[in-house]
Amino acid sequence: MVTSLGSQVNSPVQYQLPLDDELIPLTPYIGKNIKLKYVGDIHCVECGRKTSKSYNQGFCFPCFKSLAKCDMCIMKPETCHYHEGTCREPEWGEEFCMMPHYVYLANSSGIKVGITRGTQIPTRWIDQGASEALPIFKVSSRLLSGKLEMAIKNHVSDRTDWRKMLKGSPEHVDLAAKRDELIKAAAEEIKQIEKDFGQSEIELLNEKQINIEFPVENYPEKVKSLNFDKTPEIEGVLQGIKGQYLILDSGVLNIRKFGGYLVEFSA
Repeated sequence: MVTSLGSQVNSPVQYQLPLDDELIPLTPYIGKNIKLKYVGDIHCVECGRKTSKSYNQGFCFPCFKSLAKCDMCIMKPETCHYHEGTCREPEWGEEFCMMPHYVYLANSSGIKVGITRGTQIPTRWIDQGASEALPIFKVSSRLLSGKLEMAIKNHVSDRTDWRKMLKGSPEHVDLAAKRDELIKAAAEEIKQIEKDFGQSEIELLNEKQINIEFPVENYPEKVKSLNFDKTPEIEGVLQGIKGQYLILDSGVLNIRKFGGYLVEFSA
């Protein structure tokens, strides 16, 4: 059963394909022909039950409706409602949301702002295909990180253009200089957030920019998306891996999109 690609921070990043309890090293297969065959079954990545459709990248419908990790506030952290007593799973919220989070800048298809837990650095940036990244704030909760992200995204994007990201490495950006520019532009919004939450809950960081090298031999001139639902057998020469995408000479495959799918791998 597929989940998301695993990764190890090396230069370049070393990727693994998780299939059930096995981790298949993928980076050594770059330049070689590989085949992934969807055998027709989907199982929930949380409870394991068989499902006819995957929700939210691998969950069955009951888990999708009941788990805190599938709530809308995960996509929109500024709407976190733990403090209102309405979290789907308060213990999960305590562990994953009421803990230090980082607001960062990343450069994948261009500059974007985002948030992540400290435990997800640098995995979050690798998953997004970011060639450069810089944490700019450390805060006490997911809600607070979402508020700061909202303030900054009034002045810069919070999205990745995945097609552009897969066409090559972005131009180098001095993220520290961009950080200073954005903090100045969002000064009034940040000041209000500090007033609402307390200055002690927000730490402005002075970190070094992180550079990430991805194992890609050739980027596609035209990005063609591959889909197990339309093409159960996907085969081609693996030309690279970036973010959660396998770059084949036949197209690109977003592994995370097909979480829970039972897949056979051969090379």
